[in-house]
Amino acid sequence: MTSALRVVVLAGGVGGSKFTLGVRAALLRRAAPPATVVINTGDDLWLSGVRLQPDVDSVVYALAGVNDTQRGWGRTGDTERVNHELQAWGSGWPWFTLGDLDLGTHLARTGWLREGLTPTQVLARMSQRWPLGANLLPMTDSEVDTWVVLEDGSRLHFQEWWTRHRATLVPLSFENPGISSAVPAPGVTDAIARADIVLIAPSNPVVSIGPILAVPGVREALRATAARIVGVSPIIGGRVVRGMADVCLTAIGVETSAVGVASHYAARSAGGVLDAWLLAEEDAASAPIVAGLGIHPVVAPLWMTDADTTADIVDAALSAAADLRA
Repeated sequence: MTSALRVVVLAGGVGGSKFTLGVRAALLRRAAPPATVVINTGDDLWLSGVRLQPDVDSVVYALAGVNDTQRGWGRTGDTERVNHELQAWGSGWPWFTLGDLDLGTHLARTGWLREGLTPTQVLARMSQRWPLGANLLPMTDSEVDTWVVLEDGSRLHFQEWWTRHRATLVPLSFENPGISSAVPAPGVTDAIARADIVLIAPSNPVVSIGPILAVPGVREALRATAARIVGVSPIIGGRVVRGMADVCLTAIGVETSAVGVASHYAARSAGGVLDAWLLAEEDAASAPIVAGLGIHPVVAPLWMTDADTTADIVDAALSAAADLRA
């Protein structure tokens, strides 16, 4: 590995934001340039007149060191006076909390969007406030919110299904209206084409990574790049690390296991997007099965307990890519 190492990360959700911290730390160890992080925007929404981008904000706040690590979302030390006032007016969702500092972000974003800036330009402007140590891009500038189709045929916005109902309503499928006509945000496919390594974060494969891969042109760019593509399993010992990814996987017919997710992404040699796959030590026995899928298996500790341990995970992924190149 050289200092010219070019890394692209596909990420979303809290798992993705934690992983980006590890990527930044690992690249600093190697004196490598900052990674380009392509962030899921499939769970964005309009609420109380402002545009929310939960995954974008999670990554920005984490890299800035201002995220609330206890709740797992929003700003640390935030208050909720405006949120209470909105609820008193019957505005918004009473079960969806908007912190005051968080609302400042949403208001700034919405104002810039109303002025004509694209989401890519808005994110570039947001990135100027703090030294983030990464180049951030939305997956697309199009609005492609995620909707959940339930057993009775009704549809809910993903945030209502996830936050209000805690994924207890059985989903039949997930939809991103308009995604078939979306295009990758400026810089996304170029970054993938120029990359040495593409990392798929241990984010929810269905609603965090899935929308990124569904943007027309992204899968094609991944299949065409000379970079090695290494994914990190979000499943450890047959269990999800965080959230309700198992419900999402079941809905699309994928087993909740490291092998199941690896098979879902599939090997590039078989038309998928993976060259290598990091499995947890708890899943070491599955390595031969992953190899049988045409994907190089790497067993490593995968618990992201802090930035240093997460950097070790990233180091394992970077080493796997180097081994494949050699």
